[in-house]
Amino acid sequence: MAEYQDSQCYVGLKESDLYILTEFFKVLGNPTRIRILLLLMEQDANVSDLAERLGMTQSAVSHQLNLLKSNKLVRRRRDGKMIFYTLVDEHVQMILEKGTEHICGR
Repeated sequence: MAEYQDSQCYVGLKESDLYILTEFFKVLGNPTRIRILLLLMEQDANVSDLAERLGMTQSAVSHQLNLLKSNKLVRRRRDGKMIFYTLVDEHVQMILEKGTEHICGR
């Protein structure tokens, strides 16, 4: 816990920063979005692949991906005519890993 208390990142957080942080965690508060992020930790995927693996419609997956994208958790990459989704950076994976460790008591 001391390592978090010593960080300068938390000093001087403004009310607007706290609002953004709250919205970030709200986005993570949905099991479908978490499942999508976990699948993208394994490999980049397109909407069709994700829909099949999740047993959902492409429309529903696309909606969730748009929410994740607008909250800077995933990004799109075009490969020819296909659009693939990937995690924005290693921080997203780290947050999911730390959350999983926390609930598993590791």
